Amino acid sequence: MSYYFSKTLTMPFDDAIVHVTDALAAKGFGVLTTIDVRATMKNKLGADFKPYTILGACNPHLAWRALQAEDKIGTMLPCNVIVTYSAPGKVEVAAVDPAASMASIDNPALAEIAADVRRMMQNIVQGL
Repeated sequence: MSYYFSKTLTMPFDDAIVHVTDALAAKGFGVLTTIDVRATMKNKLGADFKPYTILGACNPHLAWRALQAEDKIGTMLPCNVIVTYSAPGKVEVAAVDPAASMASIDNPALAEIAADVRRMMQNIVQGL
């Protein structure tokens, strides 16, 4: 089982971040965190890196269900979605597969929620 879903888009990097954020919002996911990995690596390590942003996406209704089923699941929230430069005019968008990341937790109620989130994330990424 792969641990992520991905799709390559033909658009400028900054436009892709807006596009992905809007697609997440259309399905009830807000972006709680935005991490500019490129800037962080430059500031902390002096290292140059390609444009790479991590969006911490959360659907409050699904997060609430997951927290009710497994209160330590917050260690795996929010769902990370990355937007990364892949070639001139191309960006790759990849989202975590929550079913894969939560497979080690023996909780049938959580598995059902993870499957719901998985379907939603697959649809979001493929619909970009």
